[in-house]
Amino acid sequence: MSKSSKTNNVTAKMYDTLVRPVITEKSMVSSEAGKVTFLVPLSANKDDVKAAVEAIFNVKVSKVNTIRQFGKEKRFKGYIGQRSDFKKAVVTLAEGQNIDITTGI
Repeated sequence: MSKSSKTNNVTAKMYDTLVRPVITEKSMVSSEAGKVTFLVPLSANKDDVKAAVEAIFNVKVSKVNTIRQFGKEKRFKGYIGQRSDFKKAVVTLAEGQNIDITTGI
């Protein structure tokens, strides 16, 4: 395996680690304080998220907090259904670092 294909696999894995940014009122307020929220896979851990954010956005991450949200049981047209579980990661950036998630990568 060549070195370039190895780096492409690592980059692809990092892009798979960050599913999408979470854009809510609360996350926009916290982004002013240097915190960015991402939706991540259930299998992702804090080290994976930190490495992915640092590699993709070229910033220094000081802390990562993860939240696992269990899916609610809901009724859909009289039938009981289950929403999917998901995991969020709140990434705290180092002083002076910034990520603008409203623009494309």
